[in-house]
Amino acid sequence: MNASATLLPAVVGPAVEDRHWLSSDHCATPVLELLHALDWMVVDTPEANVHATSPDGRIYVGWLPEDPAAWTRDIVWRVQVQPTEGDAWVQEFGINTPSEAVAGFVAALVAHSSR
Repeated sequence: MNASATLLPAVVGPAVEDRHWLSSDHCATPVLELLHALDWMVVDTPEANVHATSPDGRIYVGWLPEDPAAWTRDIVWRVQVQPTEGDAWVQEFGINTPSEAVAGFVAALVAHSSR
């Protein structure tokens, strides 16, 4: 099916001068709020690290600001996925990755997990 360009919605984005690119504020709030809203099991450690698991146990998200093993790899976020079929995989994010970007990654992962 071909649609005329006049029938397609126009893409509207902010003007260049209105764009404010994300930068890290080194806080976990956007991700943690998302995980709580999704009813994930979230556990805080005395060291200030946070570990979260999806209700089905297939996705783990770790906020690891006080984990020496994470420091050696220059990461602060770890997302580990065990698909129903296929191999497990891991995505890690460094300290300068905005938490909004990590939240967007997790939201996209959850949105497409039933496919």
